[in-house]
Amino acid sequence: MVQHLDEMTIEQILMEINKQDQTVPLAVKQALPQLERVIKQVIQTIEQGGKIIYMGAGTSGRLGILDASECPPTFGVRPDLFTGLIAGGEKAIRFAVEDAEDDIDAGRLEADERLTDKDFLIGIAASGRTPYVIGGIEKAKERNVPTAALVCAPNSELSKLVDYPVELIVGEEVVKGSTRMKAGTAQKLALNMISTTSMVKLGKVYQNYMVDVQATNEKLRKRTVDIVCELTDVSEETAIAALKACQGNLKAAVLVCEFAIDFQTASETIKSCQGNLRSAIKHLQSE
Repeated sequence: MVQHLDEMTIEQILMEINKQDQTVPLAVKQALPQLERVIKQVIQTIEQGGKIIYMGAGTSGRLGILDASECPPTFGVRPDLFTGLIAGGEKAIRFAVEDAEDDIDAGRLEADERLTDKDFLIGIAASGRTPYVIGGIEKAKERNVPTAALVCAPNSELSKLVDYPVELIVGEEVVKGSTRMKAGTAQKLALNMISTTSMVKLGKVYQNYMVDVQATNEKLRKRTVDIVCELTDVSEETAIAALKACQGNLKAAVLVCEFAIDFQTASETIKSCQGNLRSAIKHLQSE
């Protein structure tokens, strides 16, 4: 690793950061078997009515909150299905809270308050030894709640503690100890994989379309129209009319356009297929 960063030109610094960043996806690739086991537990947890809780401090906590907060608009899930907890609370999302990550008791208390026996706790800690996260994991294990950890150090305390360790070994940072860099990037990639893959397998994606997207702004409203057009080969006007008739339900609008049925029939078909659009299409094709 370069040790004279302060003597380098801007171009040289950028080249070094970029070179190191290119190693991150390869580190994540090595952890894919571990991530697969986590995702299977995520799917099982959600199917059984539980929630996915991310827990971290500093950058790790913020990344968990980021991934959790994007799930409702992207996949149409309830706001608490994926929840991010951060050492120091809401203030720590924007500002560093002194000593918050060292408070193991706060982690235990927060986990105890927020977890139910149906949930799945995923700790996020680059070092693999953040006391706040360890406290949360310990409490979860006492209650027989399944646990996982995303860490960037080999054989860490958290890896040994949880049911499903994920080790993202990215190596030393360009700025030594600044885990918001490669470690943060690896954690972001892993979290995207966990939430996205689980949502795909739970029927929130058809082909590669976000068919449960919440159209909460003009861009997303246009996207829902485009998706209906692309999936059913109807005109924009027809797609808009179908979405209006279906009260914005994209999956129902697809069935209305594809099979010339009414909203009630489309809605009932989707419900009978547990919200899975592909299953609903196959069901109607077979009739």
